[in-house]
Amino acid sequence: MGFFIPFLPMKQLFLLDPSITFLNHGSFGACPKPIFEEYQRLQLELENEPVYFIQKKAETYLKKAKEKLSGYIGCQPEDFFFTPNPTVAINTVMRSLNLQPGDEILATNHEYGAMDKTWAYFCKKTGAKYVRQSISLPIVSKEQLLEDFWEGYNSNTKVVFINQISSATALIFPVREICKKAQELGLITIVDGAHVPGHIPLNIEEIDADFYTGTLHKWMLAPKGSSFLYVKKEFQDDLDPLVVSWGYDNETIAGTQFLDYHEYQGTRDISSFLCTPAVVDFLERNNWNEVAENCKEIVLNNYQRFCDLLNTTPICPITKEFLGQMASIPVSTDEPQKLKELLFEKYQIEIPVMPLNGDFYIRYSINAYNSQEDLDRLYEVLQEIIETTNLVKT
Repeated sequence: MGFFIPFLPMKQLFLLDPSITFLNHGSFGACPKPIFEEYQRLQLELENEPVYFIQKKAETYLKKAKEKLSGYIGCQPEDFFFTPNPTVAINTVMRSLNLQPGDEILATNHEYGAMDKTWAYFCKKTGAKYVRQSISLPIVSKEQLLEDFWEGYNSNTKVVFINQISSATALIFPVREICKKAQELGLITIVDGAHVPGHIPLNIEEIDADFYTGTLHKWMLAPKGSSFLYVKKEFQDDLDPLVVSWGYDNETIAGTQFLDYHEYQGTRDISSFLCTPAVVDFLERNNWNEVAENCKEIVLNNYQRFCDLLNTTPICPITKEFLGQMASIPVSTDEPQKLKELLFEKYQIEIPVMPLNGDFYIRYSINAYNSQEDLDRLYEVLQEIIETTNLVKT
């Protein structure tokens, strides 16, 4: 099935409201029409004969989806399973860690808020400690970032948990180097790659994390609720299912205990997982690597411009080593929620104002449906807000 439609501008391939300047792809993604149509086709096929679909066809479709995705993310299909989102994936891993009171999980103070809450819950139950190691801003170099991170290590550290691209600050972290050193220290490594697939090149086996989770519904453009959890083989039999269902303690269904435990969860609509071949096909046929590179150039070319407007300083070198298709601009404001609401309600600009460690950031995302004109619109609106309100301090 092919989805390359050369005579349509990219923006027309998406279902987004054309009256909105949409600069927030990073939060929940956006699904192109051809992929969404495949998603709906699968849902209709399920409803036409649900018993036959769930008991017979779904397994074949799932196998094809995993084979297609495995080539895209750089791992074997038997080493991962689909999840609705990375939060479910990390909860699954967290509950299978045999940590004792006083053991430490080393993370950064740039992790996703839901992950901070997940680890806080886990530590309250077990007596372990979640260490949010401070990463100094602005980032000067990869070496400085790594030095900051490892200052949080001590003899009690048992697990490293790290996002590959941070949510609030949109920074790319050197996870391959972190995983390598962690393994030398005998630590378990867990990488939150929610923003990575379809955004920057990914080869999970090269990163060599023990656990890796990423989304398809963000930068890979899949329907909402499609993610995965990769588990290195030596940890697979120790990973308990988050939900115990038909695959537990039974004759093998999927071929291994690991997949039986985690892929067979009873009645649920897995159509978003099953349209993965259509997702990868869309990206490949539309030369998405080139599309992404063009988007990254727009991100980089505008970053200093917005810092100058807001009278703030870049939080990292303005290069592809640290920034992809998102950038977070520090903004001085006492009312971040009101600023976000004003941008949307008065100016129809969908963009987050992200809080982190007492600071705030306006984070813009650029994808195929965006153009320089979208950022020009944001720039003009922010100028007006600075001149006519007290929401932004310069």
